Amino acid sequence: MVYLQLLFSFFKIGLFSFGGGYAMIPLIQKEIESHNWLTAKQFIDIIAVAETTPGPIAINSATFVGFKVAGFYGALISTLGVCLPTFFIVVLLSKAVSKFSEHPVMKGMLYGIRPVVLSLILLAAIFVGKTVLFSKDSLLGLDWISVGIAFFSFLGVVKFKLHPILLIVIAGIGGAFLY
Repeated sequence: MVYLQLLFSFFKIGLFSFGGGYAMIPLIQKEIESHNWLTAKQFIDIIAVAETTPGPIAINSATFVGFKVAGFYGALISTLGVCLPTFFIVVLLSKAVSKFSEHPVMKGMLYGIRPVVLSLILLAAIFVGKTVLFSKDSLLGLDWISVGIAFFSFLGVVKFKLHPILLIVIAGIGGAFLY
């Protein structure tokens, strides 16, 4: 039964997600919460691992969640579930989309979807931020080490144009020593 739940949940996520993997995070979170598959901390850990491993974050997240919930076959089923809708949509609609891509209605639909994608990405950022940056056991409820790492990472990207991979490696090494 858990395999069917994983397949249906991730098929639904893949079917109704627009904007890529980060836009899927709130949907994945909702499914995990509704089935009590993982804690918020476990989910954040999965997102962190999914971001640092090669491949799309949505597929990596689905694979890790499926593995955590039901082992190897759970990972396989979850990955298939999140990929199948896109595969079917691309196969069925690729001809129509290329034919009507300049049509005003199609353009309007795509412009209407963009703000929703932005809001889903922002929701994912807020969820991750709340889980990572706040701690009940510290001064003012903040995990100051995580706040510092986030601040210096942001500064490194914006001011010094550091490569994200370099930041991930530095943060991983720093986290190993600081935590």
